[in-house]
Amino acid sequence: MATQQQTLKLPSERGREEPIYKPAVQPCSDIKNSATFIFLHGLADSAEAIQNVADQFQQGGKLSWMSWVLPNAKYNMDAMDTAWFIPHPLPTLAPSRPELAPDDDEEGMLETVAYLESLIDAVVESGVPLNRIVLGGFSQGCAMSLLTHLTSSKYSGKLAGIVGLLGFLPLSDGKQRIQELREEHGLPRLIEDDVPVFLGRGTSDALIANRIWNYSLKGLTELGLKESQSEVHTYQGLTHTINGAVLRDVCVWLEKVVPSLES
Repeated sequence: MATQQQTLKLPSERGREEPIYKPAVQPCSDIKNSATFIFLHGLADSAEAIQNVADQFQQGGKLSWMSWVLPNAKYNMDAMDTAWFIPHPLPTLAPSRPELAPDDDEEGMLETVAYLESLIDAVVESGVPLNRIVLGGFSQGCAMSLLTHLTSSKYSGKLAGIVGLLGFLPLSDGKQRIQELREEHGLPRLIEDDVPVFLGRGTSDALIANRIWNYSLKGLTELGLKESQSEVHTYQGLTHTINGAVLRDVCVWLEKVVPSLES
């Protein structure tokens, strides 16, 4: 049976390098049976630097029906490097009052959400159904994937799944800003969908302290994320990086979330 090659025209933005697009190794005969993983890099990184993640999957014959979109963050003058939003130190100890917590770069985060929405727009326009699109990322990319899933007026609760690796839940820590954004965007205050979420953290990650990880999990639960739809992994001894164990678990999860639909 003839395959149907995905034609994907990704959005361009001034000051942002083009995303890296890696088409499926074995394109499906029907584009609706394919899948796409939009995977975001972390702070001070690039699509090129994480391209090896997609390469390991494709060279290993894993999810051969799935294409990859690896976007690039813009150079940020405050961070003096590429960033999805202006970073601030993540405190290892909880502030005595919520108002004392560091202010997140909400403007930068929502600008990134809008950009990610435009990427999803492009994938949908290419013929891939929403329930075959996975959004995920590492570190800051994790934070932005979670925020897009939770607050996007266009795509919240509609994708195939969300992957959050060695990151955190932004706009949280007792401020309930995510709930407010959901209401502002016409969404219910709490999650009512069943979109599966994969989360992973290393026990030796010095950047994502145990408190940050725990309040992120607690925040997601308070937002309505059910235990049945989340898969949480903790990797002993893993620092702020992605290793083979993480990729193996993500691969198994992806094969369940966007399985092959053609024999």
